[in-house]
Amino acid sequence: MTHVATDCAHPLVGQSPEVEAVRRLIEKAARNRLPVLLLGESGSGKEVVARAIYEANPHGQFVPIDCGSLVGSLMESELFGHVKGSFSGAVGDKKGLVELADGGTAFFDEIGDLPLEMQVKLLRLFQESEFRPVGSLQWHKVDLRIISATHRDLKAEVAAGRFRKDLYYRLEVFVLHLPPLRDRKADIPSLVDYFLELGQAAGLPPLRLSPEVLAMFQSYDWPGNVRELKHSIDRMAALHSEGALQVWDLPSALQGHLAASALDRLSVAVETRPAGEFYLAPKSLVISIPQSEKQTISRALAATGGARGETALLLGIGRTTLYRKMREYGIE
Repeated sequence: MTHVATDCAHPLVGQSPEVEAVRRLIEKAARNRLPVLLLGESGSGKEVVARAIYEANPHGQFVPIDCGSLVGSLMESELFGHVKGSFSGAVGDKKGLVELADGGTAFFDEIGDLPLEMQVKLLRLFQESEFRPVGSLQWHKVDLRIISATHRDLKAEVAAGRFRKDLYYRLEVFVLHLPPLRDRKADIPSLVDYFLELGQAAGLPPLRLSPEVLAMFQSYDWPGNVRELKHSIDRMAALHSEGALQVWDLPSALQGHLAASALDRLSVAVETRPAGEFYLAPKSLVISIPQSEKQTISRALAATGGARGETALLLGIGRTTLYRKMREYGIE
């Protein structure tokens, strides 16, 4: 079963020390309405944590604001709204995202992506709790809980002149660092179960991962973090027909990791054998993944004298996978 926390309002999955530390900080942040800054790599779950803080002590609406998508001349209107006739196409008054969040929580996702001219306007909002719609002469007061998030190093952005120092100091009242998935791999089995359950609830048939696939998930560093894991499982489930999800169901990024890992394991294994028994040619930087797999399997078979079971063990794959790959590459 999935190890989803049931004694709290937020849907964080896993029981690793890193996740438990995040849960404790969420509980502390929810006790007040001070600004919160979430720092973490893309895909590490910053919006999940932002919603968890809101849901632990809900007031008003939770309004996500994707700062990375706010571009061009309509950026200010999206945030603060506009009055009729303020620009071409403004046929009526319009509320902005900030006003929609009045009395609740505004989540500024990827706030580090905002241009400097918009940072100035946010500073007034954060300091004075007021804003002015485009084309209006009146200031509007709002009561907001501000949660911001970014994958950028804001201190470095400030030093480079790309982020205002005064705005940074307004944001960093309560800072919460989210660990990347590679630093909490103990949570991967729970996350896999959770995402498979979500897929089943969405109408997909019950699925499970083979031990080989789960081992591959544990060895991969997931540069896209939890988001990449979910998308990989969704893709595998959508394309899968029956039985356990197998290695050949993996997305291309993980297939590449599998080939590279097999080559690395073979290199280590060969180095431990008596000198002169077997020589592994240097890895080419331009070799394709199928070529790499074929060479790896061929050399592993040679190193084991053709023993299929020992070869599979050497490569860290199952015999079925080995036989399938041998047929695929025409290896006798």
